[in-house]
Order: sequence, then structure tokens, then C-alpha cells
Amino acid sequence: MSAIRPGFGPSFGIEDVMALRQQVFARSAALRDVRSASDAPQAQGGANVPAAGFADTLSNALQQVNAVQQRSSDMQVAYERGAVTDIAEVMLARQEAGVAFEATLQVRNKLLTAYQDIMRMGG
Repeated sequence: MSAIRPGFGPSFGIEDVMALRQQVFARSAALRDVRSASDAPQAQGGANVPAAGFADTLSNALQQVNAVQQRSSDMQVAYERGAVTDIAEVMLARQEAGVAFEATLQVRNKLLTAYQDIMRMGG
């Protein structure tokens, strides 16, 4: 048979096109199966498993920041007592706590700005 694009790369026959078509159909069917499998647990277990709300997510994030700050404080106290001798580890913990706190402040500022914008929209 003649090629689909004569003079451009290897020539493709009708058999090659049909094989490619079959591959596309097989992959499409596989994607449909994956999608239906991923949708099924949500439909069945969606009522039993509550999704984490915004307040829970925010609370968990604040608890993680608090834990980082507490670890940093504990390491600083341990260094002052002489229990920890690696100053680099203590300084790294302090920097990590500082970055976590700054990120928390930025999130708070964005949330406050969004809240103020929403309140202005109502009036």
C-alpha cells in the first residue's frame, strides 16, 4: 500500500494504521477502567468517610507549626544545658521554626485579606 505521508519518515501501511487504532482503543478502555475504579470507592465510601474540612486542615497545619517551634525551643534549651553539642543542628531548627512561622503569618494575611474582600462584596 502507499504511505500516508510519502517522503516523510518510514512509510506506514494500512496495517500500521489499524494497529495504532487498536492501541488507542485499548488505552482508552484502560483509562475508562481506571476512572471507573477510582470513582467507585468515592461513591460507595463517600458517606462513611468524612472529608477533612478547611478548619481541620488549618488546625492541623497550626499544630505542625507549633510542633516545629516546640522542637526548636527544646533543642535550644538542651544546647544551653550542654546536652546537645551540635550548634548547626540547633540553628537549623531555629531557622526551620522561623520559616514555618513566617509562612503561617503569610497564610493568615491572605486569609484576612480574602475575608475582608468577601465582607466588602456583601455591602
